[in-house]
Amino acid sequence: MQLLPTLKQLEYLIALDDTRHFGRAAARCYITPSTLSAGIQDLERTLGVAVAERTKRRVIMTPIGQEIATRGRALLRDARDIMDLASTRRHPLGGDLRLGAIPTISPFLLPGVLPGLRQRYPELRLFLAEDKTDALLGQLREGRIDLALIALPYDIGDLEQRTLFADPFHFACSIHHPLASRSTVDPKTLTEQPLLLLGEGHCLRGHALDACQLGSRRVREQYEASSLHTLVQMAATGIGVTLLPRLAIEAGITSGTDLAIVPLKQAVQRQIVLVWRPTSLRKPDFVEFGDALQELSMQG
Repeated sequence: MQLLPTLKQLEYLIALDDTRHFGRAAARCYITPSTLSAGIQDLERTLGVAVAERTKRRVIMTPIGQEIATRGRALLRDARDIMDLASTRRHPLGGDLRLGAIPTISPFLLPGVLPGLRQRYPELRLFLAEDKTDALLGQLREGRIDLALIALPYDIGDLEQRTLFADPFHFACSIHHPLASRSTVDPKTLTEQPLLLLGEGHCLRGHALDACQLGSRRVREQYEASSLHTLVQMAATGIGVTLLPRLAIEAGITSGTDLAIVPLKQAVQRQIVLVWRPTSLRKPDFVEFGDALQELSMQG
């Protein structure tokens, strides 16, 4: 019988490929550097090739080592899917579920629905990872998370999706701003306003520019922030104006601020969706999870 690499050895190799450092790779795997080194050496003996070049200061992956690490990620992902599938057959929506969510959704939606999820699915252990959309989709494809909670429009490739609800944008400015007393605001007029936006990499930035029909054009006196909470505080002090999703407004992000919220003349919205790998064995569970999220969010 042919000797095959173990999943543990592949886990060590992937950690080494990601970190390019024995100490950091060992810490990720919760083992000692010597144990990791021995595991990599055993893997090399099994494969009959070197997967890494070792120097005193750094680790250089060999081309074959990088390719094996890439294929190893797929194998580990499939192995986790098999374990998850077995778990769900014992307890529907039970066991571990690794959910990724973007920071313009996570703090405004999840706190209100988690108690209901816990009551419905007491066997479910939910692990949350918060990051920008592009990073989450990468983690999803690599099998590091099971689901991603993101906002469209965004290019998700071949990933499958379950739409939860539409999230309209509203204009936000200081209560002393000339537009604060308007019944509606035309997005086109914002080309002449100092528009506050999230930094590059946040999908909400693109959604806001699209809402103003600005595309990639330069915005007058554009300011950037790292979070919606920062945008709110900056807008409330009159530094500029911004667009906020209804989800954040209803969660109370503007409470206690001198901020006026005005509907947009032309409705502009993002779509809140769950996405997963089309090859996942847990699709029925993901659809049920999406149904529960949608129902609980409407109750809130």
